[in-house]
Order: sequence, then structure tokens, then C-alpha cells
Amino acid sequence: MKRFLNKSFVTNFISVVLIVVGYISPVQQALIKNIGYFALSGAITNWLAIYMLFEKVPFLYGSGVIPNRFQEFKASIKNLMMQQFFTPQNIEQFIEIEEQQGSRVLNLDPLLNAIDYDKIYTSLVASIMESSFAGMLLMVGGEQALAPIKEPFTAKMKLTLTEIAGSEQFTSALHHGLDAHKISVDLVDKIETVIDKRLSELTPQMVKEMVEAIIQEHLGWLVVWGGIFGGLIGGLVVFA
Repeated sequence: MKRFLNKSFVTNFISVVLIVVGYISPVQQALIKNIGYFALSGAITNWLAIYMLFEKVPFLYGSGVIPNRFQEFKASIKNLMMQQFFTPQNIEQFIEIEEQQGSRVLNLDPLLNAIDYDKIYTSLVASIMESSFAGMLLMVGGEQALAPIKEPFTAKMKLTLTEIAGSEQFTSALHHGLDAHKISVDLVDKIETVIDKRLSELTPQMVKEMVEAIIQEHLGWLVVWGGIFGGLIGGLVVFA
């Protein structure tokens, strides 16, 4: 409110100066005094109206409208965010765009490299040893007889998985599994929960300060223009 107070003070100060000058001026005393008085009344009236927006004044009905109606302000904030920004349509569109971009730059190499191929090979050997081939395999050295195929098997498995991951069928299935609509609806619900929780923490004082911070740049000018138009009216009254 510093800028608001500065503009108010300057406007009121100039108005008072005009009043004083009107009493000591050798010419046009009535005109100068009228301009000063009307300017001061216009500035003070506008200042009081602005003050009453944020503060409750005893015996003045309607004062403190922002703190008194902070529940409505909170509801308006939520509606603005949920209806204009975090709509299912906006989020769904965003997800679909990301999916389309992802289809061009999707790199599954880290995922493929993270696979434990040794474990796959061990499972393969265990399956063979539990099958009807186990007896025959024991005759030629058992599990050790399969050791030479470990590296070729690992390389072949990695190549196969890479080809599968790069196939059009796999990509289509991946995008189909990423249901943008379902994700967007779930995400909206989570966002709304977060917003509700944050808004529930707001107090009348916090809402007042938030609204005040948004419009404080323009509040001071209401006082300035009140003084200017008040002064003009005062001058016209003299000539009338």
C-alpha cells in the first residue's frame, strides 16, 4: 500500500495547500478555496471508499466487503483455476501432445540396458534342468554344458527386445495404454484436492492482502482522480 499512501498524501497535501493559498491570495480567493475544498473532499471520499473495501468501519454498512466475503473470493479463485486452466480437456490435450512428441524421441535403451539378462539366462537353464532334457544334459556335463550359449543368448535376447520395442505394434500398444482421458480426469481430481487444501488454509486477512496486492497499483489513482475531478467541480461551482 506504499504507493497508494504516497499518491493519497500528495493529492491531499496539494488540496490543503490550495485551501491555504485561497485564504491568503490577493486574487480569486473563492475560486482557489473552492477548488481546494472540493479536491480535498473528492480525494478523501475516494480514499475512504477504498479503505472500506479492505477494513470494516464501525456504523458504516458494507465496509470490509473483501474480508467479510472471503469465502466467495476463495470459491472464485478455485473456479477460475479449475474452469480456465486445469480442465480435463486442457490436460488431455497436453498429454496427447507429449505422447506424440514422445513417439519421435522415445528412447528405451536405458530400460533395455537395465534388464538383468543374467537372471533371464539363469531362469532358462533352471527350466531346462527341470524338464525331461535334464537327464540327457547331465550325461554331457549338466549346466556347465550350457555355459557357451550364455553370451550368444544374452546378445540375441537384447536384440530381440530392441526390435520389439521399436516395432509399430509395440508403440501403438504403448500409446493405447497411456489413456490420456483417464489420466487427465485423475489428474484434475488430484489438482482440485490440492487447491481445496490450500484454499482452506487461507484466512480473511490473507485474502485481503492478496486482492490488495493485485490492485494496489491502481488504488492510488482513484484518490488522485477524485481530487482532480473534485477540484474541477469546485471551479465550475464558482463560475456557475
